[in-house]
Amino acid sequence: GNLHLGNYLGAIRNWVSLQHDFESIYCVVDLHAITVHQDPADLRKSTREVAASLIAAGISTEQSILFNQSCVPQHAELAWIFNCVTRLGWLNRMTQFKEKAGKDRENVSVGLFAYPALMAADILVYRATHVPVGEDQVAHVEITREVARRFNNLFGRESEFETKAEKAIKELGGRNSSLYRELRRKFQESGDTVALEKARALVQGNNRITVADRDRLLGFLEGSSVAILPEPQVLLTPTPKLPGLDGRKMSKSYGNTIGLREDPDSVAKKLKTMQTDPARVRRTDVGDPGKCPVWQLHEVYSDDATKRWAEAGCRSAGIGCLECKKPLIDKVVEE
Repeated sequence: GNLHLGNYLGAIRNWVSLQHDFESIYCVVDLHAITVHQDPADLRKSTREVAASLIAAGISTEQSILFNQSCVPQHAELAWIFNCVTRLGWLNRMTQFKEKAGKDRENVSVGLFAYPALMAADILVYRATHVPVGEDQVAHVEITREVARRFNNLFGRESEFETKAEKAIKELGGRNSSLYRELRRKFQESGDTVALEKARALVQGNNRITVADRDRLLGFLEGSSVAILPEPQVLLTPTPKLPGLDGRKMSKSYGNTIGLREDPDSVAKKLKTMQTDPARVRRTDVGDPGKCPVWQLHEVYSDDATKRWAEAGCRSAGIGCLECKKPLIDKVVEE
């Protein structure tokens, strides 16, 4: 659906900066969208609008890959394979399914229940190494890691694996072979994740070995099977807590959003009516910024001087709520 200010501040703005440091892949997930009912015409329109908004926000199609999920059928193909690997217990842990299904779980689609398998396919089909998420999304990456781990355990086994892995270590070259063994020992004996990352880099940067040997060596670092799929790491991103117009988290399901494609006059009008500290019934009542959703926007948008002005004016009733909102309206409209 249409993107809003919470999407931008919580994710998109960070994606724009990450594309300068990583080979980045961004996907408009229309297959995920149909886990709940969609009007086909609206879905086609909103898919294009989301792509346009990402480009307008700064995602460069020359620096990064931006595409529509349903145009790459391997996402759905791999998701079905993962459906046959993923365990029901893992899916039952996912809180987002419980929230979206509510009390009427018997009538929701299988797609809504099994969407983490499709999400895992979105990540693992590219053998992605990092997934940029906020803390509330860490569980989604963790289930992807579990899917990769089980897939590797089921399908990465081969006869005489350790013998072949030992032979591959020698192919690294004398110095690199010794370094690989030392790093592997540090990780397996003490869980040294820095050593693990160094060993992975050593293997992936070595041009003397075959692709098969590379996969064997990566798997040998952690266990006794070929690492067909890497376990992606969480790339925690700063996600400011952005309140909606009613003080709750900004969300389309609450109807409290400011859309990225909204007319500036509409944005200003919405912010003027945004909920404030309920204790400030009259202009002369003192307030508490800690209880005011508008203050959370100041934390995101305002400089130190403006925040000091707003906090002092609120606590002393020196300024009214509309005055407090004025610099925010200017900042949000400008952005």
